[in-house]
Amino acid sequence: MKTFIIIGAVNAFLAVALGAFGAHGLKDRLEPYYLDIWKTGVQYQMFHAAGLLVIALLLGKAATSSLFTWSGWLMLIGIIFFSGSLYLLSITKIGPLGAITPIGGVCFLAAWVLMMIGAVKNL
Repeated sequence: MKTFIIIGAVNAFLAVALGAFGAHGLKDRLEPYYLDIWKTGVQYQMFHAAGLLVIALLLGKAATSSLFTWSGWLMLIGIIFFSGSLYLLSITKIGPLGAITPIGGVCFLAAWVLMMIGAVKNL
């Protein structure tokens, strides 16, 4: 539980910081197309930071649920692959980095499915 509170809070902090950096530090340096990609990375990082905090709360009710634990780790991996690849794509403009993004998306989807199954089985 504590681990996912910390990971969720760190990712929420980073999403706010990276969002501010994009809005103020990159707005004159990136084309609108790449700035939108950056914003998508920030949004999904924040959504899933909140998801990690929900996972932490669920683990408070069902501490032994491996479904919730796996859901949390998959959300973190999803943030790294999805948002991370979008940040790198925005800055470097290396198109093939976009091929990594769907891996993160699949991790996000799997995390939410595991959360649903965990809720059905444990709550």
